[in-house]
Amino acid sequence: MTKQPRGGPRIPVELPVEIIWKGPSGDLRHLVGKTGNISGNGLFLMVGKKLRRTTPISITVKLPSEVTQVPLELRCRGRVVRWNRPHEKPGMGAIIDDYELRPVQRRGAGANVRRSRAV
Repeated sequence: MTKQPRGGPRIPVELPVEIIWKGPSGDLRHLVGKTGNISGNGLFLMVGKKLRRTTPISITVKLPSEVTQVPLELRCRGRVVRWNRPHEKPGMGAIIDDYELRPVQRRGAGANVRRSRAV
């Protein structure tokens, strides 16, 4: 397997993360976990579910207000590019295609979103 060049240094940081994607029938799926690291063009997501490679995902990372001074979240659109090997922490790598920083907004639970919790 050919390794792709990295887009920048990885910053090891564990932050709360939410991942949303469309299931096979088009319904929205939801998973929560933590980041393992973040780089300029991607993230490692510590979650207990394997999504198919190339699956388009929406990622929301809660940024610590101790650092940002105000509640901010990083919202990304990207895609799954790899999974960890069985002897490594469960998780997957994702490339970021687009992102924005936004103030944290309170959200109600969506009736059509399936929720899973990372292990």
